[in-house]
Amino acid sequence: MAAAQAVEEMRSRVVLGEFGVRNVHTTDFPGNYSGYDDAWDQDRFEKNFRVDVVHMDENELEFDMVGIDAAIANAFRRILLAEVPTMAVEKVLVYNNTSIVQDEILAHRLGLIPIHADPRLFEYRNQGDEEGTEIDTLQFRLQVRCTRNPHAAKDSSDPNELYVNHKVYTRHMTWVPLGNQADLFPEGTIRPVHDDILIAQLRPGQEIDLLMHCVKGIGKDHAKFSPVATASYRLLPDITLLEPVEGEAAEELSRCFSPGVIEVHEVQGKKVARVANPRLDTFSREVFRNEKLKKVVRLARVRDHYIFSVESTGVLPPDVLVSEAIKVLMGKCRRFLDELDAVQMD
Repeated sequence: MAAAQAVEEMRSRVVLGEFGVRNVHTTDFPGNYSGYDDAWDQDRFEKNFRVDVVHMDENELEFDMVGIDAAIANAFRRILLAEVPTMAVEKVLVYNNTSIVQDEILAHRLGLIPIHADPRLFEYRNQGDEEGTEIDTLQFRLQVRCTRNPHAAKDSSDPNELYVNHKVYTRHMTWVPLGNQADLFPEGTIRPVHDDILIAQLRPGQEIDLLMHCVKGIGKDHAKFSPVATASYRLLPDITLLEPVEGEAAEELSRCFSPGVIEVHEVQGKKVARVANPRLDTFSREVFRNEKLKKVVRLARVRDHYIFSVESTGVLPPDVLVSEAIKVLMGKCRRFLDELDAVQMD
């Protein structure tokens, strides 16, 4: 029985010890364990696989993906980061820039501004095309000149009172429709995601006058095209108390974990610790610093239970980004199968 439990732990849990991590690598492949049928089976996969949405708002999505291998989870994360397309500033035509920000630095800052435009409605620009069209390019104009405020108090030293337009924000970017874009996109839909991103600071007499071309691209080509601020995953924590923890030891155990992980209850006049919500734990392993408590707790992670966190830059809702990443992954699988068919025909 003990041997069977050890094998099951090795197959399903990543165990965190005081001085290392055990069972890191996946071992449930065919023929590795006697008595286990680990050959891949579609019906078994469909039965065990599930996706649970835990939290979703305008820009953030947390969901659980259960029943997959680390390779698939990581591929999904990398696709979110680098292969879901967005629109971003690619070319900047500078007519006049007398600010202290050099043209190259200014162009780089503009490129990193997230643009609120659905990339699914645009095509990739053909390599070598100098002039964009309405199907592959968005155009923005930025024209700001700083002047003195004639109504400012004489003894004032506040730049916000002394100068007009001394801070250049993304709200100053004006969309210039190309072709029939004005008919296709209602006013206000094509814009920077945030209107309060500071681009540069000016002083009286200084001016920025430029034209921006936005094109469709992916984060693999440049980070400015990445649709997410972050996309990460972690394994679901699994915390087990190996024996009852009572009295002051229960309170001390609770302090060793993140708030909400260990709760202390009164049972027949005694304080008793129990695991309430292991999902909240960050696995600081603080409990291993306590000589008594480290022997009564087992820290592990569920091998095939991934907690994904996706934070959108605001270009598209996070649930749309996830669905687009799934489409990209499906396309990769189809291309791989087509390549296999082509090799077999040869």
